[in-house]
Amino acid sequence: MPTDETAARLGAAVAELHRLLRRRTTRRANRPALAEAQVELLLVVRAHPDVSVKEAARRLRTAPNTVSTLVGDLVDAGLLHRERDPGDRRLVRLRLTDAARQRMADYERHRAELLADALAALDPAARRALAEALPHLDTLAALITAAD
Repeated sequence: MPTDETAARLGAAVAELHRLLRRRTTRRANRPALAEAQVELLLVVRAHPDVSVKEAARRLRTAPNTVSTLVGDLVDAGLLHRERDPGDRRLVRLRLTDAARQRMADYERHRAELLADALAALDPAARRALAEALPHLDTLAALITAAD
């Protein structure tokens, strides 16, 4: 059985890695950082083109008015396109703009380069151990998702 210390250390390590990757990747990409909630919404829209605001809110587990605010900000930034559903004018459908797709691709490329550089600095045994841990991290994420 894992200890509370193991869980705490894993949580701290994942949070620190996320924070560092986000900051350094944003700096490398030479763009202002988006708010975490904006990034999460863009990821939902990328995975589910033409998603409604209500469905995006459900997927993000947040209030539709919160998503509406994010949508407005991202539309103003030129990263999101919103359109009324022709079949039900009450619904708004969301799609990424070309600028958003490019920004996300650039960010992912810079993040991959940053990680590749850091991984190359590790000894081969440490790189292997991290590679072997990946399926377990995927399973851990699935377990946490299922608990919701």
